[in-house]
Amino acid sequence: MKDATMPIYSPDRHTCAPSYVKLTRQPITGGTYRPLADDEDSNACAPSTFSCHHSSKLYTQRSAIHAISDNTSVFISGAGTLPCLPEMASSGSVSKAEIDNNEQIASSELQPHQPAEQPLNQVVSVCKRAAHTTAKTLSTAGHTAVKATKVTGHAIHTAATAVKNAWHTFINFKAVQLIIKFFRKAYGPWKKRMRFSYAFYAIVFTLLTSAEVIFLQWGMYSEPTYDKSNEVDQTTKILNSVAGQVTKFVSQMWLEQKSLFLVNFVGLGLIYLALIFVTNRFWIATLLFGTAITAFGVANSIKIQLRNEPIIPADFTFISGGDAGNIASFIPDNSQQFVENAVTVVIWIIAICLLLFLLDRRKCFIYCSWRKPFASAKNTVGTFSRALAAVVSVVILASYATNLGTGGSWSNMWAAKQGYTPTLFDAAEDARNNGPATTFLSLTKAPTMDKPEGYSKQKMQAISKKYSKLANSINKSRTQQLTDSTAIMILSETFADPTRLPDITFDEDPIPNIRNIMGTTTSGTMLSPGYGGGTANIEYQALTGLSLANFSDSMIVPYQQLVPTQSNPYSFNQIWTQKYGESGSEAVHPYYQSMYLRNTNYKKFGFSRLYSLDSATPVEHTEKIGESPYVSDSSTYQDVLDLIKNQKNPEFLQVVTMQNHMPYSNYYEAEDVLQSSVTDDTPDDEHSAINVFSTGLKYTDQATLDFLSQLNQINKPITVIFYGDHLPGIYLKEEQNPDDSFLLHETDYFIWSNDASPSANVKLDDSEAAFSSSNYFMSSAAEHMNAKISPYLALLTKLHEEIPAISRVISNRGGIGLGTATYLQSDGTVTDSTSMSKTQKQLLADYKLVQYDQTSGKNYLKESDFMSVD
Repeated sequence: MKDATMPIYSPDRHTCAPSYVKLTRQPITGGTYRPLADDEDSNACAPSTFSCHHSSKLYTQRSAIHAISDNTSVFISGAGTLPCLPEMASSGSVSKAEIDNNEQIASSELQPHQPAEQPLNQVVSVCKRAAHTTAKTLSTAGHTAVKATKVTGHAIHTAATAVKNAWHTFINFKAVQLIIKFFRKAYGPWKKRMRFSYAFYAIVFTLLTSAEVIFLQWGMYSEPTYDKSNEVDQTTKILNSVAGQVTKFVSQMWLEQKSLFLVNFVGLGLIYLALIFVTNRFWIATLLFGTAITAFGVANSIKIQLRNEPIIPADFTFISGGDAGNIASFIPDNSQQFVENAVTVVIWIIAICLLLFLLDRRKCFIYCSWRKPFASAKNTVGTFSRALAAVVSVVILASYATNLGTGGSWSNMWAAKQGYTPTLFDAAEDARNNGPATTFLSLTKAPTMDKPEGYSKQKMQAISKKYSKLANSINKSRTQQLTDSTAIMILSETFADPTRLPDITFDEDPIPNIRNIMGTTTSGTMLSPGYGGGTANIEYQALTGLSLANFSDSMIVPYQQLVPTQSNPYSFNQIWTQKYGESGSEAVHPYYQSMYLRNTNYKKFGFSRLYSLDSATPVEHTEKIGESPYVSDSSTYQDVLDLIKNQKNPEFLQVVTMQNHMPYSNYYEAEDVLQSSVTDDTPDDEHSAINVFSTGLKYTDQATLDFLSQLNQINKPITVIFYGDHLPGIYLKEEQNPDDSFLLHETDYFIWSNDASPSANVKLDDSEAAFSSSNYFMSSAAEHMNAKISPYLALLTKLHEEIPAISRVISNRGGIGLGTATYLQSDGTVTDSTSMSKTQKQLLADYKLVQYDQTSGKNYLKESDFMSVD
């Protein structure tokens, strides 16, 4: 029994195939005991056999995955015995052939009953190996990530330790310890610092609001100049100075019982209060109010200087359109110091407000608790009061502003009692008289146009029939079609004859070529509603045929206040798009497309493309003259020529140039600058600006001649409508002279056709063309081209015959213009609506009805053929 428990080395384990086949275990009883020494194959178990066993080579047995284990028992039943291979035991090694033969025998004897399970087991094996490989890969990745995390954590720990050691080293310095001790001792008193009283807040509120009212009003005035030949006493000079005019504006509360200072104070005060209650932080609101109103005042002053127009709500579309940087480029050199001083003041306001915010322990203007609003009665009342104050302050501000410009409203009636008399048709004059804050708030809600008497669907149908008959009558004698020619409407930036103004002479004519062209084709003087600015208004009139004189006084800039709200506004380019589709009209403006919202407005008008500096397809030619920041007129003209050469059909092309836009710095070579002679009392800045501006006109003059010459070489009928929009705001001396007001609103225009056009060399009589306004240009072009017209153009044609020019009031200071509009007769004299003939009054009434229907009414005329050209 002792021997039976000992390990037995039997060569049978090597002579039976395969060695790893597992036999069925048999019980000891019933088995056959085979003594190793007495067995007939005992020779196979000789010591030499053991040595052979240990020295034999190992061969891997290839068999099915379900091979039987080699754990063979020394007790073997008769039925389960496997045949032994004596020859394998007797030799020291076995051949591969023998092993393969043995394998085949074993496989055939032991596995004949499992052939169907073999493929399934192989799939299972592959899956197991794949799972094992994936697990191993994930394990490796996990170990790598853990290792990287440990390395990173160690690095962070090392860095943190270094910082901590450095910090401890720093704070252990004696000087630092003294500072720390100081702040520890000061923390107690700091925590107990006082809360500023509401009375102190009221004082700051009153002083800051009053200061801002005075600052805004100060920016509306400029120092007067006096002719040296006139003796002016010192008292008059003081009263007419900026300080004197501001003092008069404030003191009229007591001297004239006109509390316009109070009206502006209330307007700004409501803005201030809304900021306080919305932010619930007095000093933060003070910072925002002081910074914003100061910046507003600076911008307002510069705009008055350049364009004689205050900041209005519509101007903020420039900022929302991303043009703030472009507007900043218009700041003249002589205003740079003013801007820098204003920036310094703003920095001081910010610094003082932040300091007071830290010193004041009262953080909230009205106590509230948003986290626990109902924890106590104090929290509930405070939170409710804070929310209510914010809502009420905003509502009152909105109601005051939106009603201030509406007659009969509560805020308008209150302001009228304080002496408020609106003159919004001249925003600059309104701001001087009533204050820029009041003017701005009056324009926050701008009614487009007052409803004319008798407006109805039946009335508009009658007007459509009336002017359809007039159009048919006119068209009987006309043989051409507008759409058979390409029409190019060119708005030349600030183009106006500089020799027209008195006291200014030139040794060289700045515009000899255009003067010669005007002498040979339809041309005249255009009455412009703008001076120093207002380009988009004159452009709007030219494209639509509508007049600003018919709009409400608060409708200052239709491009920004009206067109964006219209769904389908009419413009003359649609005559071409109705025939040729989208390719019927394009526009070119070598500046930024969002200025005056041209990108969106042109799309509403139906232009297929706007080519600008930043459009999807930008202008190709962007050359400039000298140091000028603006694209030259010659480059703009070349872009237009490229469009004409590539066009498939006649087009309407809208062109707005930029070359002569203000400011007028030293852009050109000194030897190229025109020199003018002015009176001795003309300021040097004005004289220099006149010279630079006139030099730009000289370049425009030559570029325009070259452009027309190239159009003459194109075998396509082309008609050009060329006009200047307004004079530049550089005539400071003339601005102060009421007698020059009319001259500051006169520009030049001409209508010209190339040699390939049937209307080449046509010149309308001066009785028809000598005076005009931009709303008449398309009707005049149709007459020049002998082209058939629509009922709408028939109305404008007849109106132009009776009232040659219509504009907003030129200047109420100079006595030019009565009511809300200026009307010129054929001889250039001013007339008013009360002295007009019956025919003129009827035409003007019909014109207002048509304009109201298109802009504010039901657009009944759209249902008719009023705008269609047969």
